[in-house]
Amino acid sequence: MPMTPDTELAPQRPHYRRAWLDAKLIGPLSIAALVGALAVLWVVFRPAGEGLPQLLGEFLGAEGVLLLSIGLVLISTLRSVEQWFNGIDHAALWHRRVNIAGMVAISLHALVTADVQATDIGPKLGQIGLIGLALLTVWAIAPRWLSFVPKRLRLQVLGSLPRVTGSRVVRLAGIPFRSYALWRFVHRFTGVFVAFGFVHGLLDGSMFGSAVLRWTYLVIGGTGLAFYLYRELLARRFARTYDYQVESVQPISDKLVEIALKPLGRRFEYRAGQFAILHLEARDGWHRHPFSIASAPADANVRVAVGALGDFTSDIANLVAPGMPAVINSPHGHFDYRRGTERQVWIAGGIGVAPILSWLRDATPGTLPTRVDLYFSSRGPAPYGAEIRELAARHDSIHLHLIDTSTEPRLSLAGVLGAAECPPRELSAFICGPEVMVNAFQKGLQRSGVRAANVHREYYNLR
Repeated sequence: MPMTPDTELAPQRPHYRRAWLDAKLIGPLSIAALVGALAVLWVVFRPAGEGLPQLLGEFLGAEGVLLLSIGLVLISTLRSVEQWFNGIDHAALWHRRVNIAGMVAISLHALVTADVQATDIGPKLGQIGLIGLALLTVWAIAPRWLSFVPKRLRLQVLGSLPRVTGSRVVRLAGIPFRSYALWRFVHRFTGVFVAFGFVHGLLDGSMFGSAVLRWTYLVIGGTGLAFYLYRELLARRFARTYDYQVESVQPISDKLVEIALKPLGRRFEYRAGQFAILHLEARDGWHRHPFSIASAPADANVRVAVGALGDFTSDIANLVAPGMPAVINSPHGHFDYRRGTERQVWIAGGIGVAPILSWLRDATPGTLPTRVDLYFSSRGPAPYGAEIRELAARHDSIHLHLIDTSTEPRLSLAGVLGAAECPPRELSAFICGPEVMVNAFQKGLQRSGVRAANVHREYYNLR
C-alpha cells in the first residue's frame, strides 16, 4: 500500500528494550582485565633468584604505573574513550578511582621495596613523583573528605572536632580546594609526576632483567604519557568548537539560572540530555565549566541550566550579561531515555531537571516509552514548573509528580516502585540531581530488583 503524506511524516518510534549488558561495566571490566593480565605476566616471567619482598614491591610499583597511566588515558578527551566508558562523566569517575588505587599501590611500593640497584637520580625522581601525586590526591579528595569516613562514624568525627578546628576544616576544603578552575590547572601536572615515577622505575627496577616485564612496563608508561601529551599539546587543535554569544541570562529560581546562547557561525549539534563544556566570558574573566543543556537540539539557541553549586556559578547572574562571548566544545554524556525499557521512571532533583527538560522540549507525540513516571523534587515551587506541566500534558504516557519538600514528604523509593505498575525487572530508571539523592535511589532500586543495567545516572562532579 503506498504511503500517505501523513505516514511519511509520522515520527519514528525508538525501539525500547531491556539492556542485556550493562554498558557502564565495559570500561571497568577492561581495567580489571589489564590489572589481572599484568599480574599474570609478573608471575610467569619473574626473574629467578629475587626475594619475595622485592618482587612484591616492584610488582606494586608496576601496577601503580599501570593504574596511573589508565587515569591519563581516561582524561585524554578522546571520543573513543568516552564511548568505551559510557560517557565522559563515567570516565572522570573511573579516573578518580584508578588514581587513588594507583597512589595506594605506589605508596606500598615505596614502603616495601629496597633500593638494590639505585642510580644517583632515580630515587629522587621517585620521591618527587610520589610527593607530587600525593598532594594532588589530597587536593582532589579535600572537598569530599567526609565521604571517605564510614557513615556510622561521621557524626562522631564531626562531633569530635572543636568548633574552631571544624570551621577551619570547612574553610580549607572550600577555598581554594573547591575552585574548579584552580583545581583543573593544578591537576594538569598529574602526567608530569607520573613521568617522574615512570623514569624512576626504568632506572632502578631490578626485575627488569626480564625482557617481557621491561617492555611491558615501557608500553604501559609510554602509552599513558603519550595520551597525556596529546591532551596537553594537541587535543585543543582537534577539538570541535563553536562560537556563541550570550543572548539572555534568566533567573529561574534562587539557585538556578538559565543562559541562552545564540550561534555566531556553525550551530552546535547535540542530543537531548547531553551536557557541554562551555568557555564563558564573565566580568571577572573567562571560565571553563561543564553545564547541562536544557534546550532541544532543534531550538535556535542553546540554553544551559546553571545551578549555584559553588565557584563562580553562585554569582553567575551578576557576572554574565547579554553580548558576552562563549565557546562550546563537543557535546558529552550518554544520559538518554531511548536506552531504557518501555516502562520508565525519571527522577530529578534541583539542577538535575535540566537534561529531563531537554527531553521534554525535544519529544514529539508517539516517540516516548509506553509509561513514564516523572518525579521532580524541589524545596519550594518547582523551577520550570509551569512549562514542565504544559510539556508533560502533551504526552499521554507521562505521569507527572512534582514534589515540594517544604510542604510534602520527601520522595520515597516505595512511592516510586508503587506507582510504576510493573515488575522491577521490566523498569528503567533515569536519575539526575544531588549526589546523596541519586546514590540513595540507585542503590535502593537495584536492591528492589531493578537491573543495574537499567539504572542510569549523571555524575555532575567531574573532578
